[in-house]
Amino acid sequence: MSESQNLLLESAERVFADLAPGAAVETAWGKIAELGFDGLLVPESSGGFGGDWADAFAVLRRAGAHATPLPLGEAMAATRLAVDAGFDCGAGILTLASRVIVESRVRDRFTGRLEAVPWGGDANAVVFDLGGALASAAVAKARVVRGANPAGEARATLIFEDACVQRGEGAMSALSAGALVRTAQIAGALDAALEMSVRHANERSQFGKPIGKFQAVQQALAVFAEEAAAVNCAGQAAARAADHDGGAFEIAAAKLRANMAAAVGAAIAHQVHGAIGFTQEHPLHRLTRRLVAWRSEFGGERVWAERLGAEICARGADALWPFLTARGDAAQKERR
Repeated sequence: MSESQNLLLESAERVFADLAPGAAVETAWGKIAELGFDGLLVPESSGGFGGDWADAFAVLRRAGAHATPLPLGEAMAATRLAVDAGFDCGAGILTLASRVIVESRVRDRFTGRLEAVPWGGDANAVVFDLGGALASAAVAKARVVRGANPAGEARATLIFEDACVQRGEGAMSALSAGALVRTAQIAGALDAALEMSVRHANERSQFGKPIGKFQAVQQALAVFAEEAAAVNCAGQAAARAADHDGGAFEIAAAKLRANMAAAVGAAIAHQVHGAIGFTQEHPLHRLTRRLVAWRSEFGGERVWAERLGAEICARGADALWPFLTARGDAAQKERR
């Protein structure tokens, strides 16, 4: 890890640790905006921090570990996509949408719905995929129906009627960008839930000894650690690929792996904690409810498994290994 990334993480850690679980977005966002985290992926020439996706992944892992109740990852990714596509989205929070219901589209006019938009009611503009390109629309032009995901995080349906949208091209789709954000957050939440579970297993005694001494519990925690490590490895590889050429294939694989691990990790965490882990007072639910929610956002298992399968089948079985090794070689050269 570079010195600049260490400094970035130290700043992020302080901010995330200070944020109260129930803090209002408009109050808490000021600290994020003041440090310029939403511009982390924007080049310095465009007024941003000049970081890359590897930096963003590291920061968002810590945000996931703290269950940070803010659209930080969405804002980072949407701001980068907006700059790449040449959008003018104004000041305020930017967010991403992946579930787009199109009723009609004529040139730069759009009628339809964006569903389950993260903090859509608090954002200034939203970036989404439309007709094979990127699009952006002002939230003020939409009718907002507020809701929440299973973790209690704000989600909204934005209903547009003949609204003006900006359209442009980018190296990455909004769906892929959101999937990489969720992969990083899942990686961090898994790490934190694993740490919490190991600590509980060492502190909770049953039959005269800590439950962490029982082989069945040790085996479960070992599986949990494997799942968390797999997500971190896949996510970091996807972040490097995103900096190289958009990383669509690696992001698909990483989000699929993260979704699978989120289900396993949440289940084991609650098994180790027993009944106390299901109570509102215990902090475990802040992580596990997000794992359950995040695994279905920006593509569930079926979405990414079908995309990966379709791409592999289109290339043919004999081309799979050369394709994988060629991408690995390209990533190695890029790092050098």
